[in-house]
Amino acid sequence: MARNASNKLLQKAKKSKSDEFYTQLSDIESELQHYKNHFKDKVVFCNCDDARISNFFKYFSSNFKELGLKKLIAACYQEQRNDLFNTEETENGLFFEYTGKEGETDKPNSNDIVHFKGDGDFRSPQSIELLKQSDIVVTNPPFSLFREYVAQIVKYDKKFLIIANINAITYKEIFKLIKDNRTWLGINLGRGVSGFIVPEHYKLYGTEARIDSFGNRIVSPNNCLWLTNLDNFKRHEDIQLTKKYFGHEDEYPKYDNYDGINVDKTEDIPLDYDGHIGVPITFLHKFNPDQFEIIKFRKGNDEKDLSIDGRCPYFRILIKNKRVQNISQADRKKASRQQAFGAMAGDLVN
Repeated sequence: MARNASNKLLQKAKKSKSDEFYTQLSDIESELQHYKNHFKDKVVFCNCDDARISNFFKYFSSNFKELGLKKLIAACYQEQRNDLFNTEETENGLFFEYTGKEGETDKPNSNDIVHFKGDGDFRSPQSIELLKQSDIVVTNPPFSLFREYVAQIVKYDKKFLIIANINAITYKEIFKLIKDNRTWLGINLGRGVSGFIVPEHYKLYGTEARIDSFGNRIVSPNNCLWLTNLDNFKRHEDIQLTKKYFGHEDEYPKYDNYDGINVDKTEDIPLDYDGHIGVPITFLHKFNPDQFEIIKFRKGNDEKDLSIDGRCPYFRILIKNKRVQNISQADRKKASRQQAFGAMAGDLVN
């Protein structure tokens, strides 16, 4: 019993450490500026946030009237002692509701906070009841529970804007939501998410790690993005295509185990190919559902990784261009003949 208890505590500590990333206000402001029209008369729920220290709460409370919010709710797992990283936790989570009424404070102290009956986990009954009351969820959820977190938001049919590790888009559950046009990438990703505040015990790794003017320890993993189902301008921008497939077939190798061509860079997608195209996962940041259709992820017809001459390129998404320019069979044959003639001429010169 003692050994099992120790193992559980150790696993909890590991998970807690991996999830101790606190979002900077500057990154929140940089992303949220693109969604202001979504918040009028809405209840926003930050369900992984202590209202006293969360920059998400700070952003929404500071912009409460400008956004036209109806209510702001912040809730967190157990109590964080008002200093982000204190390891002495109580057994109860806490939450705070702000409605912007006259005399109501938007900078809560311990006396304003309401304690959950339980630990305040986002899966707890009380937290779920708050979720049901909300319209939009905005937060930085625990990466170690990301699949479960998103599944809950989808189950209760909520709008959301959350931070994720870039690898999350390769999870089959998340990719299916993207494929079905039920979620998509936000505006900022990679270096567009400038870094996270981490505790004293966390190693400052990488060349971009720093301590800011407030003494906060900042780590910039450059591997995060925003995931959302709130509409934004970027997903309606066409990718400008300039390359052609016909006449340049040798530049687009075909897969061994799937009827499709490989493209290594989004900018090289041919404008005249009406079949299936394998593109890198970075394509999703430029994906316009009116321009392209997502077919499947990574696997060929044999359900093995897509391969070319027996070698597998990095993860590929199979897509189809909905707006292929009409090119006649005659023009296609002409382009292919020109390519063949060019190759033959080259052989003669050599």
